[in-house]
Amino acid sequence: MAEQLIGELKSSPVVSRCSTNPVLSAKDIPYPSALIFNAGVTKFHNRYVMTFTNDYGSLKDERIEGTNIGLAYSNDGEKWDVQPEPCFKLETDELTRAYDPRLTMIEDRCYMCFAVHSRHGIRCGIAVTDNFINFEFVSLSVPDNRNIVLFPEKINNMYFRLERPFPVYGRNEVERFDIWISESPDLRYWGNSDLLLGVEDVPFSNLKIGPGAPPIKTEKGWLTTFHAVDLDPSRGKNGWEDIWNKRYTAGIMLLDLENPRKIIGLYDQPLIVPETSYETGGCYRNDVIFPTGMILENTGEVKIYYGAGDTTICLALADVNDLISLCLNGNTL
Repeated sequence: MAEQLIGELKSSPVVSRCSTNPVLSAKDIPYPSALIFNAGVTKFHNRYVMTFTNDYGSLKDERIEGTNIGLAYSNDGEKWDVQPEPCFKLETDELTRAYDPRLTMIEDRCYMCFAVHSRHGIRCGIAVTDNFINFEFVSLSVPDNRNIVLFPEKINNMYFRLERPFPVYGRNEVERFDIWISESPDLRYWGNSDLLLGVEDVPFSNLKIGPGAPPIKTEKGWLTTFHAVDLDPSRGKNGWEDIWNKRYTAGIMLLDLENPRKIIGLYDQPLIVPETSYETGGCYRNDVIFPTGMILENTGEVKIYYGAGDTTICLALADVNDLISLCLNGNTL
């Protein structure tokens, strides 16, 4: 069945892009690098810290040879000092690639969620570190699951995470994926899973949705980004691949503080849409906005980090009250 086309979209006026975007690209990396994208960002020991997906190969020849996760620090969240070597890589007989890291501080320890390619499907993992040198595995899901993000504290004595399983067989072999929520007593064993948000509830998506950055706590609720995808067959070749007819945008919603399974408000328009030259052209995949990091400053400013075109890392800025207002006043549920 053909999907209804979404048409033209625009970013919310409450969001501004950092004037120095992209804040990180392959030219900034001191080791082999072709594409830099989808970074986890948090504050760690009074500094900003970023872990990012690094696909290495040849940007000129449009060739990817492998993937690792890089590490960078910053004093202001805008100018980044990339460390001399990658900090994380998976290569075992079963696990072949780790990417799309998300960072969450819980009880003074930093947890990194990530997607994992294995020889038997795509899985999602959680590791914990105190120094970004040594990582301890906490859990690794069965296939097929991806895009997991942790809440930064226990809620009613339980840990919570958002995730996006992708049951192609169960959805009649189409990409029709949703956001789910699960809980755990120890970050290792997860269950009591519920559907949080279905793709049919997002007016600017006709294909799939998934979690974005780890939620941040506000007085009104858990401010939560997500990515939304719409398909338009007329887009044709739109990047490296012969056909790339998807567009990724960023959305935002607000979850109840005591019961994060409850959506208080959902903004009925996208928060960030691909619009600039570094988002819509010359990318591995053009027209992709993929939010993966969000920091609430003491001033009320929210820093939103996102991958642009699966090629660079960018930064958007907004006021927390404006974002909350979007959720509460643009509620579609």
